Amino acid sequence: MSLRRRSSRVPQLLLAASLLGALLAPPAAATSAHRSAPGGTDGAGEGLPLRVATYNIHAGAGMDGVFDLDRQTAELRSLNADVIGLQEVDRHWGSRSEWRDLAGELARRLRMYVSFAPIYSLDPAEPGGPRAEYGVAVLSRHRIVSAENHEITRLSTQDPNPVPAPAPGFGEVVVRVRGLPVHVYVTHLDYRPDPAVRVAQVADTRRIMAEDRGPKILLGDLNAEPAAPELVPLWRELTDADPDAPTFPAQDPVKRIDFVAVSKDRAGVRRAWVPESLASDHRAVVADLLLRRR
Repeated sequence: MSLRRRSSRVPQLLLAASLLGALLAPPAAATSAHRSAPGGTDGAGEGLPLRVATYNIHAGAGMDGVFDLDRQTAELRSLNADVIGLQEVDRHWGSRSEWRDLAGELARRLRMYVSFAPIYSLDPAEPGGPRAEYGVAVLSRHRIVSAENHEITRLSTQDPNPVPAPAPGFGEVVVRVRGLPVHVYVTHLDYRPDPAVRVAQVADTRRIMAEDRGPKILLGDLNAEPAAPELVPLWRELTDADPDAPTFPAQDPVKRIDFVAVSKDRAGVRRAWVPESLASDHRAVVADLLLRRR
């Protein structure tokens, strides 16, 4: 059975605002999705501009280890991104994040749609309570029309004697940008020094993405630097939106392990950058893209 068929088709998809809130969004300020691209590409001709970002939010804590969702909300708002991939997202997980639903709260504060893909979903501490979940999420100013939580190879942190096995937490959503369906994937690869699990995860990622057509955007903390051998296969189909700046640790970063990557045949990178911030232990990567209709 392929990993694709084992993916969940019951997405944990939440509307971040009521119908009234959705009608009021997006904010009045123009976003990159509504700005003309150089050379007169305004979305009706050669391509569609879209600003995307990836950010490991460290379960709401900053570089100082202090949980502060207000600080992270302000940082995310400053990115002015149309689509954001988040990693290390707690949902009623524990005291470190005050048992809160971080994905849902951030979406409501930013007036964005959200899809949450848990890596772990544990029984509630008390009967009738919410499940304790940890995973990745996508925030989007564009309506999310579908979502899946795919399985890829993982080495569980919840098992005292883990072995590599398929597990969820590779999130995929489809958003429509001026009528164009765009596949957005968000991921968090294995952190261990041994790259063996990441090798398998990259193979799973490529297999899943190959089944889709149209523009594709991969957002994630890959826990490896761009030239790492285990990431090389990704660059056959994807372009790394290289910001030419490190992302980790947020205080005096020394390496880039956070990525925005796009399908070579359907998307181009106009520019990419890494904002300075200590709101997490990672810095974000932001990229202005140009999506091609065909």
